[in-house]
Amino acid sequence: MFPLTDLADSCFFSFVLLLTRRYHLQVIALSKSPLISEQVGDGVIISKNHEWQIKINSQLGTIDSWKINNVELMSKGIFPCFWRAPTDNDNGGFYTKSYATTWREAFLDNVSFYSSQFSVKELPDHTVEVSTTYYGLPGHLPKPDDAALSEASESVLFRVHMRCRIYESGDVILDYEVNPKSDLPPLPRVGVVFNAEKSLNHVTWYGKGPFECYPDRKAAAHVGVYESSVEDLHVPYIVPGECGGRADVRWVALKNADGFGLFASTHGESPPMQVSASYYGAAELDRATHQHKLVKGDDIEVHLDHRHMGVGGDDSWTPCVHEEYLLPPAASYRFSLRLRPLSPSSSCHDIYSSQLPN
Repeated sequence: MFPLTDLADSCFFSFVLLLTRRYHLQVIALSKSPLISEQVGDGVIISKNHEWQIKINSQLGTIDSWKINNVELMSKGIFPCFWRAPTDNDNGGFYTKSYATTWREAFLDNVSFYSSQFSVKELPDHTVEVSTTYYGLPGHLPKPDDAALSEASESVLFRVHMRCRIYESGDVILDYEVNPKSDLPPLPRVGVVFNAEKSLNHVTWYGKGPFECYPDRKAAAHVGVYESSVEDLHVPYIVPGECGGRADVRWVALKNADGFGLFASTHGESPPMQVSASYYGAAELDRATHQHKLVKGDDIEVHLDHRHMGVGGDDSWTPCVHEEYLLPPAASYRFSLRLRPLSPSSSCHDIYSSQLPN
């Protein structure tokens, strides 16, 4: 293995490389590009003129660090997510099993994702493309080898194909194709989760609000541009569970006090998304039995959901989410997201209005 920086006299170069799961690197071609790319340990760092820097973890197959002007935006990588902390309605069940019971029996509360067929390459337009396939397995099972992942397995709950394109502007376009195991119960959500740095505590969104709303509980909310602190997005239900989401969101921005942050929107033909941001992750909302027992995390857990199951509430003792608000596992889900670092001079409206190529 050799340092990529030895391959060119100028620091402005780009590369096409393939990474196998054993981390052999093969340089296919070199060309002029405004992007700087280097291999560091088990990761690949892509940056532009020290304006922004993205670190891709080749073992996990995800972005796990993102900086703008040396301000850290992300403290944990972007992964598929299909679990939510059960609400009282999710736990309601008398004559039949509750949604929460069937979710746990299917191990949806404990899914580990493994990356396979990971690759990084430069495209002719000087964008960098990262692709991988995630396999979601019950977390109690031992980590399989690559051969076992590639084979059809009864243990695989989700197969998620991900393609990520990184542009000179700092824009990142994420395309997902999600294929759940067909015998799973209705899914709580279909989307992604990542952890933003805790200082990005000012949230602005263009979607329904200003209060909490979900796909089947949003008639009273109206589309607009709203602002809130992460603290105020949380709804202090006596028994913690999924809360604080906002429906039909076109874009959302999380910023720190200096105006640096991260922008996220739907992309292409993907419909508006369900968004939540909280100091209390789904695992903590599930663990705590009372509001006063919640413990804040060291960062902000952000969910960007392509689809989110309804929260129900016709009654609180039977599973009663209406069929049109259920997420059937037999379906294949495809969606695209756009992420971009923000500086104090950035305009979310202008970013959203300017569409990048698919």
